[in-house]
Amino acid sequence: MKVKLWGTRGSLATPGPDTARYGGNTSCVEVRGDAGTILVLDAGTGIHRLGASMPPDLKRIDILLTHLHMDHIQGLGFFGPLYNPNVAVHIWGPASSTQNLHARLKRYLSPPLFPVRLKELASKLSFHEVPCGEVDIGEFKVSSALVCHPGPTVGYRIESAEGRVLTYIPDHEPALGVLRFPTLPREWTSGAKLAHNADVLIHDSQYTSAEYACHCGWGHSSLNQTFAFSALTEARCLVPFHHDPSHSDADLDRIMIETMETEKPAFQVMPGIEGSTIKI
Repeated sequence: MKVKLWGTRGSLATPGPDTARYGGNTSCVEVRGDAGTILVLDAGTGIHRLGASMPPDLKRIDILLTHLHMDHIQGLGFFGPLYNPNVAVHIWGPASSTQNLHARLKRYLSPPLFPVRLKELASKLSFHEVPCGEVDIGEFKVSSALVCHPGPTVGYRIESAEGRVLTYIPDHEPALGVLRFPTLPREWTSGAKLAHNADVLIHDSQYTSAEYACHCGWGHSSLNQTFAFSALTEARCLVPFHHDPSHSDADLDRIMIETMETEKPAFQVMPGIEGSTIKI
C-alpha cells in the first residue's frame, strides 16, 4: 500500500515560511492499494487537494473518520468526488449516544455552517458506523476501536492483502489517568491492540512534555508518550502526527531532535510532513 499525508496539523496553522515544510492543513491521509482501492483517513482541510488528485474514472472511495471534531471534518464539503454522481462515497465514523453518524454529519453539512445540505450532494452516499469489528473494504481488512479522546473517537488498523499493517490514531491520550506510562499488560492500554506490530503507526504527538503537563485530559499526547506507546506496541515505524498549530517548522525539528536523544528509539521514526509518501 502507498500512504500520502495531505494534512498533519491538529488545527489550522498560520500559513507562511514558518510552517512551509511541515504544512498547515488539518488531518487527512490517503491510502492506496496495489489493486486500486482508495481510503481517505479523516476529512480535514487537506482533503480538498486530495480530491483534485482523484482519477477521472473513480468509481468508489471510502472516507474513514476517526471522530467529528471540526479539524477532522472541515474539508469534507470541499471534497470534489462528493459532487460527482458517478462516484460511490462510503463514509465510516462513530455515532454518539443520541445520534447516528448521518444525523451528526448533517449538523455540519447544512446552513448556516455550510451552504450545501448532505442530501443535496450528487454522489451515491452510504454511511457506516464504527467500531463494527473487522470489515473488508476492497483489498483491505479494516479494524476499528474506540480510543481515549473526548467524544466518540476511534482508531483504525488497515491490513493489505500482503499482510502489511498501517495503524492510524491521530487524536489519542493513552497516558490519561496513569501514574506511569506506558502501562503493562499492553492490552490494557488504549489503542494498543490496533497498533500492535504495525508496520507504520501514525499517531498523535501534539505536545512537548512540558506542554502536556498543562493539557492533561485534552485528548492528546506528548511526543515522548508517543515514542513510549510505539515501543509498547512494537510498531516498526512511527510517524508523529497532529502537530500543534503553534509549533513552527523549527519548533518541530527541535522537539524531534530532543526527543530522539532522550528516548533513543529502537524503531524507525519519520516526521509527519505534509505531502510526504510512505510505501508499506
